[in-house]
Amino acid sequence: MTSRCNVLAMSVLTLAATVQAAGALQLGDAMPDAAVKMKSVSGREVTLGEVAGPKGTLVIFSCNHCPWVKAWETRIAALGQELPAKGIGVVAVNSNDPAAYPGDDYADMVARAKARRFTFPYVVDATSDVARAFGATHTPEAFLFDRAGKLVYHGAIDDNAEDPAKVEHRYLADAANELIAGRPIGAAETKSIGCSLKLRPRK
Repeated sequence: MTSRCNVLAMSVLTLAATVQAAGALQLGDAMPDAAVKMKSVSGREVTLGEVAGPKGTLVIFSCNHCPWVKAWETRIAALGQELPAKGIGVVAVNSNDPAAYPGDDYADMVARAKARRFTFPYVVDATSDVARAFGATHTPEAFLFDRAGKLVYHGAIDDNAEDPAKVEHRYLADAANELIAGRPIGAAETKSIGCSLKLRPRK
């Protein structure tokens, strides 16, 4: 991962979690913008509220071009297949400006979702205002909400993007399983690394 995204991501890694999370939702906060319609790769418009499962909702800010997203993508796809059957709705949100990164446009999203066999909505945040409401700063970045729509986990997918075999802490999967089981979340906030979001300019 030698791209500009890698340089940005490594600088994020050096920050303390409290600094990284500045401006982001805090644990216990309600899911924002749950009624905003966003176009999915299926062609249908969906809202975060519609995606919600009976036990919770996982929102992952993602994109097409970021090498960190690509490194975790298979694991994200697997969670997207597993969790809805357990009661947690899953949605990936692309808030990037395709004018800054053409590879993040809708057509490439459709192709990416097909290639990775996404079984969950992959949607366009057409104004980037959903990302702003969440305080999301990079991709991938996970926000897990309980059945009441309150944030219970924020952060990384796991602790090793490059080598799934060397993962020691499956932060997101563990948090989801604890939520499903009705147990307290052991690690409710972790440091996640990735490419900085390329938000669309405000109009």
